[in-house]
Amino acid sequence: MNPPPTPSYGQQLTPASLYVGDLHPDITEAALFEKFSNQGPVLSIRVCRDVVTRRSLGYAYVNFQSSQDAERCMDALNFEPIKGRPMRIMWSQRDPALRRSGVGNIFIKNLDKGIDNKALYDTFNAFGAILSCKVATDEKSQSKGYGFVHFETDEAAQQAIDKVNGMLLNDRKVFVGHFMSRRERNEKNGATPQHFTNIYVKNFPEEVDTDDKLSEMFSKFGKIVSAKVMVDSNGKSRGFGFCSFESPADAEQAADEMNDQTQESGKTLYVGRAQKKYEREAELRARFTKLKEARNRTYQGVNLYIKNLEDDVDDERLRKEFSMYGSITSAKVMRDDKEQSKGFGFVCFSSPEEATKAVTEMNGRMLGTKPLYVALAQRKEDRKVQLSQQYLNYRNQPIRMQQGGHQMPMFQAPMYMPMPPTGQRATFIPQSSGMRPQQGRFQQMGPRGQGMVPGAGYGNMHTRSSSNSRGRFPSNRSVSGQTQGAAGQQARPGARSNVPGKGPQRMTYSASAAMPAGGRPQSAAGAVAGSPPTGAQAGATKAEGSLALDMKALSDANPDEQKQILGEVLFPLVFKRQPEQAGKITGM
Repeated sequence: MNPPPTPSYGQQLTPASLYVGDLHPDITEAALFEKFSNQGPVLSIRVCRDVVTRRSLGYAYVNFQSSQDAERCMDALNFEPIKGRPMRIMWSQRDPALRRSGVGNIFIKNLDKGIDNKALYDTFNAFGAILSCKVATDEKSQSKGYGFVHFETDEAAQQAIDKVNGMLLNDRKVFVGHFMSRRERNEKNGATPQHFTNIYVKNFPEEVDTDDKLSEMFSKFGKIVSAKVMVDSNGKSRGFGFCSFESPADAEQAADEMNDQTQESGKTLYVGRAQKKYEREAELRARFTKLKEARNRTYQGVNLYIKNLEDDVDDERLRKEFSMYGSITSAKVMRDDKEQSKGFGFVCFSSPEEATKAVTEMNGRMLGTKPLYVALAQRKEDRKVQLSQQYLNYRNQPIRMQQGGHQMPMFQAPMYMPMPPTGQRATFIPQSSGMRPQQGRFQQMGPRGQGMVPGAGYGNMHTRSSSNSRGRFPSNRSVSGQTQGAAGQQARPGARSNVPGKGPQRMTYSASAAMPAGGRPQSAAGAVAGSPPTGAQAGATKAEGSLALDMKALSDANPDEQKQILGEVLFPLVFKRQPEQAGKITGM
């Protein structure tokens, strides 16, 4: 085959890309290449697929080297069957403006079921160049009785309308007119057509089981074109059907007079305009949305959600428990398909004030052996938004929190607070799980009730893993800063102390006083030079190298200080026998 002539720069080329539609799902690029390569050199072929499932969408694009080869291919292979389905080939239109403009596009209805794409193309090809031609089909590839033809020019479309509209095609009178989108039809005729000839009939008597009986039932209102009773697979009437009149006035009269009539069987007859599927769906959607919004407004602030119910709590028990707070309109325990309680339910009050009171009084109250969770009921959409926001806040919260201008990491290891080194005992505090230290826990205790002694700051604290031997206290090998203490002393790097706990730690800090070297913690008594011992500091005193318990000071101390006093007295004794378990046994 000789290569196509090279066009001059001034010559306008016809696009060499073809759209191939109505393809079988199993068609691949290789099958199309085998089919199209006989017509000329093919540059590329792409079958469009779903991005997730990778299944074919039923159409493809074939790019030829020259527009002459593409045109010859369209003439030879258009409507050619491949795997049992005829291909529909047209020029690829990259710009959707031409397709959406509606110029040259006509609509044909009342087609015979035997007319396919090729027959429709051959019928209208005489009026001008056709860009696209398609007969609408259902999921079984059966014709729906209407189709579309898109001409290249509006003049060819108008000529086809003038010549074919009202003519017989396969003994059926067809309608041909300009294509109108659904929006344009609604703007012209209104969302609900003012005139109709086809009516929908429901709940008619069982004896009306044939088309002739349905036609006879409505024949008194005017001439009937067709009547159809819908039946099931066994040929039994399904209780509804359609009746088409010749005159819209007759159809409207039949709907007005026969609608809402009570039959001898007790059923109420429904007669109305026959709607298309999309019209029914839109109407039902709007109705349900309106009902849902009205229900949400009605129960806003009065419907309560109750969780953590025991299995034996039923509707009556739930109503009884909440009845003291106001008038209850409904109470329901949710159950599964086996009638087993799901552990939650709803209670609806008559006023928001009663519901608020019930939430305040019942939330956290014990019902049986479980504490109840009571809150205002939320819509599923609102609850999803709230949970998503909570999750994002949890993910985005900082790991470190500011404390006194310094970052404090989250840790749970036991700690020693720095104290003045002159023969005084350091306070040993097991770290709680929270981030913020409690009052009196991370501070050097001054006189009772006064909180932290001025000038006795603890500075920066960090915990890091160390390779110290088991059972030994970590050493303070570095000092992160200096803080003036009550005695004007500075932190001493390298002070060593033994801390029992779950594992070795290394603590780096800056304080007014460092930990003194030694094998055991020192007393908190006299933490501030010249101050009288009070509270926890007076509870433990030196007695011949060991700690003695002052019962009077113990009785005067508050519960937190009593726990601290007892722990400080017991810790050295337990540490001598069980150094690894001393912290766990004494709670220190």
